[in-house]
Amino acid sequence: MFEEITKQAVSTVNEIIEKAGLKKGNILVIGCSTSEILGSKIGSNSSPEAAEAIFAGIYSAASEKGIYIAAQCCEHLNRAIIVEREAVPFSEPVNVVPQPKAGGSFATAAYKTFKDPVALEEIKADAGIDIGGTLIGMHLKKVAVPVRLENNRIGDAFVLAARVRPKFIGGVRAHYDENLL
Repeated sequence: MFEEITKQAVSTVNEIIEKAGLKKGNILVIGCSTSEILGSKIGSNSSPEAAEAIFAGIYSAASEKGIYIAAQCCEHLNRAIIVEREAVPFSEPVNVVPQPKAGGSFATAAYKTFKDPVALEEIKADAGIDIGGTLIGMHLKKVAVPVRLENNRIGDAFVLAARVRPKFIGGVRAHYDENLL
C-alpha cells in the first residue's frame, strides 16, 4: 500500500510542477492528511509510516527539479510551515518541532528529512497541493489559480492544487504579459 501512495505522490508532484510552470528555487507548499489518505476523517488516524512514504515521493520528485517543499503543519501548530532554511534565508523562524499528533505526521516527516529544517509561521509559496482537505490557501502568494490535476487522489484522499500568478493592475485597457500567467 505505501509503495502505491509513494507512486501517486510522485505523479501528483510532477504534474503540478509541469502545469504550474514551476522553476528551480520555487516553493511548493504541501498540506497532507495521512488520516484521509488511509480512509479516515482528517485528524483521527495520523500515520507516520504513510507520511514517510508520501513525503519520500514528494521530496524526490520536487528535489529532482530544484523545487523546495514547504510542509504545512496541522491546526494544533496554527498551520506553521516546515521548510529548508536555504529556501527562506531572511525569514523569522518560530520555535516548534512538529510531532505526529501535534503538527502532523507529514510535517514531522519533513522535519526529520530536511538537512536544515526551519519552522515558520507563514510562507508565500508559488504553488500548492492540498491532500485531504488541509486548506493550504493561506500559504500561497496572491493570486491563487486552481490547477485541475489528472492525478487527483492519493490513497483515499482527494487532492486539490493551485498555482499563483501576478496580480492584474490597471483597467480594462491595460496590457498583460501572457508569459507571466
